Amino acid sequence: MNLYNLIIQDKEQITLNEVFLDKHNRDHLVQLIKENTYSKELQEYGLPVNNKILLQGSSGCGKTMTAKAIANALGKNIIILNLSNIVSSRIGETSQNIKMIFDKAARERSVLFLDELDQIGKARGSDDKDVGEMRRLVNTLIQLIDYYPEDALLLCATNHPEIIDTALLRRFQLKINYEMPSNDFLDTFYDKLLAQFPEDMRTIERKYSISFAEAKDHALTSVKAALITKLEAKETIKS
Repeated sequence: MNLYNLIIQDKEQITLNEVFLDKHNRDHLVQLIKENTYSKELQEYGLPVNNKILLQGSSGCGKTMTAKAIANALGKNIIILNLSNIVSSRIGETSQNIKMIFDKAARERSVLFLDELDQIGKARGSDDKDVGEMRRLVNTLIQLIDYYPEDALLLCATNHPEIIDTALLRRFQLKINYEMPSNDFLDTFYDKLLAQFPEDMRTIERKYSISFAEAKDHALTSVKAALITKLEAKETIKS
């Protein structure tokens, strides 16, 4: 399989200010960016630089956007790999493909973002099928993370941290939790999102107990419906 067919090509430029984060998470990410910006200076004092980060929690709450924003802030290319797309029936081939992508990211000093880590990081022995092969795959991943260079950044994401092998979890120096947004936080998100549209298109029925991604889809669909109604009314008047 061609290596580049495994990588998601995404050139979207996102800033950290565009990612809706609570203060706790934002502070952690700002510190992470600063550490990796001044990594050489920190290392001169023997200070470790966090470069292996796990983004864990609810889907649609900003993990992928966070990875893009960090890469953008550091001025680095981002390599995105969805691990659910790479798992092969031939486990040895999967290990080889992952190693090639780690090597590419390390060589280019890119930000490597592994999405859906739980697809191959499940606890060893948690599945009766191909237990031995899956153990070797997890071991390969652990070794790749252990030897990942300090001047490159690894970000992994999962919606299910509870099923990931504990030895793998220990490799991450920083774990950032993403939870479903509160109603107040969603209201702030809706306000910011709708502010770009004319005032008569901002009044929508707001949904709650959903992720930011779901709220965005809902809001934009409502705005489009309002705009189409306006356009249809104009056409009726003309005719």
